[in-house]
Amino acid sequence: MSGSPVKRQRMENALDQLKQFTTVVADTGDFHAIDEYKPQDATTNPSLILAAAQMPTYQELVEEAIAYGRKLGGSQEEQITNAIDKLFVLFGAEILKKIPGRVSTEVDARLSFDKDAMVARARRLIELYKEAGVSKERILIKLSSTWEGIQAGKELEEQHGIRCNMTLLFSFAQAVACAEAGVTLISPFVGRILDWHVANTDKKSYEPQEDPGVKSVTKIYNYYKKFGYKTIVMGASFRNTGEIKALAGCDFLTISPQLLGELLKDHSKLTPVLSAKAAQASDLEKIQLDEKAFRWLHNEDRMAVEKLSDGIRRFAADAVKLERMLRVSVGATVGTGTWAGGACGPRVVGLAKGRVGGRGQAWWVHQLTPLISRNGCSAQRMENSAAPEAGARICASLHWGLIAHAL
Repeated sequence: MSGSPVKRQRMENALDQLKQFTTVVADTGDFHAIDEYKPQDATTNPSLILAAAQMPTYQELVEEAIAYGRKLGGSQEEQITNAIDKLFVLFGAEILKKIPGRVSTEVDARLSFDKDAMVARARRLIELYKEAGVSKERILIKLSSTWEGIQAGKELEEQHGIRCNMTLLFSFAQAVACAEAGVTLISPFVGRILDWHVANTDKKSYEPQEDPGVKSVTKIYNYYKKFGYKTIVMGASFRNTGEIKALAGCDFLTISPQLLGELLKDHSKLTPVLSAKAAQASDLEKIQLDEKAFRWLHNEDRMAVEKLSDGIRRFAADAVKLERMLRVSVGATVGTGTWAGGACGPRVVGLAKGRVGGRGQAWWVHQLTPLISRNGCSAQRMENSAAPEAGARICASLHWGLIAHAL
């Protein structure tokens, strides 16, 4: 006998309960972390890919992307751009081996105000996936939810059959515009909205149901369901499992491995909070937004304006960091111990060959900083010519991921 349903339910963890009424998505670029939680889909972004690309575990993917960029040729900038696109696709393809659903791959946030450039970059990513044997049906292209990004999503969906995931979504105006554009999915942020309210108001703690991020996603979900929009609502950016539980019943929730782990250990009873039926009883009224109305309504939401611009800057900054990491590599021929534009390469290789492998980033940065500071490096000068020691530390961080070649 397997026991009564009541006993089985008590033993069931919160993650498995959540999966009964919400599609669970893993928010990570570390595809080895996916196995344990068995999500349906996965999402990535430049910050997650940057973090994963610096792990020794994934250096083969970094090397493959760099080799691809070199093979296509062109200027160093063109090689780096092609290498980054390839790296995103390589991570996505590996993730897809571990999940039954789709992976979201993000277009460079620096293109957030250029519709045509976003469309071109999205089509390029889909072409790279096709070359890797991955159907576009398994890909969601992530775009910033600027007006230009939303229109890019509309064009990609209608003219190219490319499904889109609209990210960095903080305002009701953004959500309405995305629904009217007919995009496949939106990712309204929860935790970053909470962060803003904690930093900018006197209230420093919230119960889950009163969490401003939870209330924002709830309103969006209810609006979509009440007026029959097909766009999927995927809550994102969680700070704690309380926020997740308060949105149980939402179409999708994308959750970090840390919080997935907490849900796995949690055996409290979980019930759906959101439902299409309950949404029908909401007092929301339908609105129509052209560009002028969108910009005005979005601009009226101070939090959303600040968090959208901050989010774009953060993703753009991590894209720059990834470029710098690859720039060092694209110009490198590690087997001969040379780095383009700098004298630090041969000495780095020499130091590495004299050491035992298995060291972490902090150790290598400590070892390489004085060496690079003394001998110079193009990345060091580019990063901080006014403060050589600080620049050397950054350069050391960029080099550490390549050390495995020399050992």
